[in-house]
Amino acid sequence: MFPEALRVRLSNREYTNWIKAGQCLCFLAQGLQSFIDCQMRDFHAHLLNQNTLLRRPCEKDCTPRRNKLLGACRFCSEWQRTIHGHHRQPQNTINWNNCLPVSWRTDHWEVAKAFMPRGQEKVRGADQFDASALLNLISSCDWFHLVDPKPVREVIRYRNELMHSSDFHVSDSWIKHYNSALRNFILQLRDVAPMATAEEQINQMLQADLSIHVHGWDQTDLDDIVKDSVHDEISVDSIIQWEAELLQQRLQELLEETDDSNALSAEELKDLGSFFEANNDLGAHFSSQLQNLNLLRKSE
Repeated sequence: MFPEALRVRLSNREYTNWIKAGQCLCFLAQGLQSFIDCQMRDFHAHLLNQNTLLRRPCEKDCTPRRNKLLGACRFCSEWQRTIHGHHRQPQNTINWNNCLPVSWRTDHWEVAKAFMPRGQEKVRGADQFDASALLNLISSCDWFHLVDPKPVREVIRYRNELMHSSDFHVSDSWIKHYNSALRNFILQLRDVAPMATAEEQINQMLQADLSIHVHGWDQTDLDDIVKDSVHDEISVDSIIQWEAELLQQRLQELLEETDDSNALSAEELKDLGSFFEANNDLGAHFSSQLQNLNLLRKSE
């Protein structure tokens, strides 16, 4: 049965704005993947050509612990020094936990992950990295010196605002400025063919109406509801998938942040709890994450 809670959510313009903005980030990531894969292969080859020590295998299975790589072998230490030297903001925390140092000499993505936000340790391959990881890589690594970092950081800022919205709502005004930030960034990579596709997908998404207008919906099966969707090219199944993926990402980040700092506010926990209590279909889908959140609420 098609849940009433979903119909209500998709009738809220600011909530569908939130979903659309999140899906735009997916399109952006897809547009960036092949470009960044090529760039990081070149960067990796450049490093190996510049420093013969980086070609040598790890001597003792070096592994980061608590985001520190202490007592590393001489070759991993050389990689560490080299990576640090190519950070645009070397004073910022480098997420060594993202990396497998033993693979630095053979896998360009293991090097790339040192320039990304935390939580990338299990990610392998260009098509698995999200927009946040790829944008932070461009912003942090000086190999991308031809890309102005200011528009990149602006998109990152909007992405962070989106993911930290306590009620999963963003306004039309916010969407307008977000779209402008995306355009300014994409303009720099206009010669990258997949980015033209991403730009078109983003434009279509931001113009789409994801709300559902169905009369007597409780008497109708899902296929009929899809036909009544305002935007003919977007099925309700797709919207449900986008919503779930975006909420999953937000909840995972939230739990990681809390594990690291125990700084999740009681108000934020209350807001999240209220949202999922009001949307039983989502509460069932994210039951394990909600159980962890409830434990956090009790510990406040």
